[in-house]
Amino acid sequence: MSNLPEPAPIVRLPDGTYTYADHLPTPLQPGPAPQVIQHIHHAPPDRTVQRVALGSGIGAGTVAAGVYFGPLLVGALTAIAANLALLAFLAAVLVWGVHTVVKSVGGPDGQQAAKAIGKARRARKGK
Repeated sequence: MSNLPEPAPIVRLPDGTYTYADHLPTPLQPGPAPQVIQHIHHAPPDRTVQRVALGSGIGAGTVAAGVYFGPLLVGALTAIAANLALLAFLAAVLVWGVHTVVKSVGGPDGQQAAKAIGKARRARKGK
C-alpha cells in the first residue's frame, strides 16, 4: 500500500561501518581531459629577476633575502613616511596656533604685523 520504494540492502564496508548499497561511491570513470583556460588578465608571475639572479650564480640565499627584505623595506619606508607626515601636520597646527595667539594677544601692534605679513604674501603671489 505504501508508495515508498523498497530500501536498498545494507552493506558492511571494509572499515566496519554499515551503509545502504545505493550510497556506495561509484568507481571513477576516466573522462575527457580537463581543458586548461588561461585568461589574459591572469598572467603568470614574472620571475625574470629570480631567473637572472640564479643564472648568474649568486644563489638562492640571496634571492630569498631579496624576497624577505624587499617587503620589509617597503613597510619600514611607509612607516617612516607616515611619521614624517604626522610631524608635518603637527608643525602646521602649532604654527597656526602660535600665529592665532600672537594675533589675538599682541594688541594693535600684533594685528598690524599680521596684516603686513599677509599683504607681503599676497604681493609675492601676484608676481
